[in-house]
Amino acid sequence: MTDQSKKIWGRRKFMQSSLLSAGALYLPNQLASSPNIIQKRQSSDVIRLGYIGLGRRCMNLLYGFLPFEGVEVVAGADVYEVKRQRFKQRADKYYEEQGSTLRVDVYEDYQDILSRDDIDAVVIVSPDHWHAKMAIDACRAKKDIYIEKPLTFTIYEGQQLVKAVRENKIILAVGSQQRSSSNFQHAVKMVQKGMIGDIEKINAYVGEGPKPYNLPKQPIPQGLNWDKWLGPLDTDIHFNEELNPPISLNPKKDEKFWGGWRWYKETGGGLTTDWGAHMFDIGQWGLTMDREGPVKIIPPGHEDCSALTFEYANGVRMEQSPFNEKQTKGVKFTGKDGWIEVARGYYKASHPELDFVEAESTKGLPYKEQQPHYYDFVQSVQRRKDPFVTVEIGHNTCTTCTLGNIAYELNRPLIWNDKEERFDNDYEASTYLHRSYRPGYSL
Repeated sequence: MTDQSKKIWGRRKFMQSSLLSAGALYLPNQLASSPNIIQKRQSSDVIRLGYIGLGRRCMNLLYGFLPFEGVEVVAGADVYEVKRQRFKQRADKYYEEQGSTLRVDVYEDYQDILSRDDIDAVVIVSPDHWHAKMAIDACRAKKDIYIEKPLTFTIYEGQQLVKAVRENKIILAVGSQQRSSSNFQHAVKMVQKGMIGDIEKINAYVGEGPKPYNLPKQPIPQGLNWDKWLGPLDTDIHFNEELNPPISLNPKKDEKFWGGWRWYKETGGGLTTDWGAHMFDIGQWGLTMDREGPVKIIPPGHEDCSALTFEYANGVRMEQSPFNEKQTKGVKFTGKDGWIEVARGYYKASHPELDFVEAESTKGLPYKEQQPHYYDFVQSVQRRKDPFVTVEIGHNTCTTCTLGNIAYELNRPLIWNDKEERFDNDYEASTYLHRSYRPGYSL
């Protein structure tokens, strides 16, 4: 067994116990309005997974799901040949070391995975502009879904995905791993219990919004189907390796940086969606607004706001501004009777009774390995129950992030009808609810 395999197995007990603790505290409140999902499989069945998108993040997710009993990774799809080869080599090697004869199949087209009757669920790790179409196609193919955040590229896409999940009775879990981290859970628990009094302000620092695509054109590498990578994007984007970082099998070299499509308006949502999907999510969770959302969005320089600001129906504001000189990406809840600061690997509070004591099972464990949401997805699929982060929660968080970028783009305050999920009497803002797709692509 490799060191990686041993480490994975060593995490399993922690993941199970940590998630059960999280569920006991928060799941009843989270899922109170979620419809029950009709049983369609036996809990003892093996869950056969196919992966869609085989880049850097996929490698974490591959080793996240491989160790679970009752789970088999059987296929992967990517438009880049070398990524398909890497995925197959690593999954096959893992099974070989376990004494298993199981081997994975790889494809260029994700539809080949969806067409297989023997695949129960998919793990979607593609760039954001592909999320909605792939996920809705998976719903129609009756595949359960684990999908990376942010949930979708546009607000309209998110609305359609919510419908597809519920109409097809699909289990969909959003990869919001901070919700399964004990320090974030403790912070939210203290806030929701009123331990710092009425909330007066939230700082949720994530960084700046997207910038225009300005990278120089480079030759498309051999084995990369660039047209398929672009997919539904209705814009002329030329290749640059920052969008698809190079890797090699011999010598072994993984991506040295995250795919830069995240940072550009044409292909992503910048830090507003990349980190906002985590930090804005925690802020709204603490307010119990994770199924509602802001009613007003104010960009910097308007109405005495120096930073992007979200205002909620209860009058509380969440600012996209740092809470310390280090500009830590994290959240600070400020209440009438105290405050709590929380970030990855960090927790600080105004009073000792608010303190967080890390469990012995997590001490010294890197943040990326503290992810019991994998276990949550497996259990949800087996038991046909909603996961910890449902499609509605993922959509609501993603909507908040996207609203922030719309406010940045229009450079004026926006009034949002969070109940109807629309702009009332604002045609200009409404045109940003979706982006047109290239001919041949549709939801």
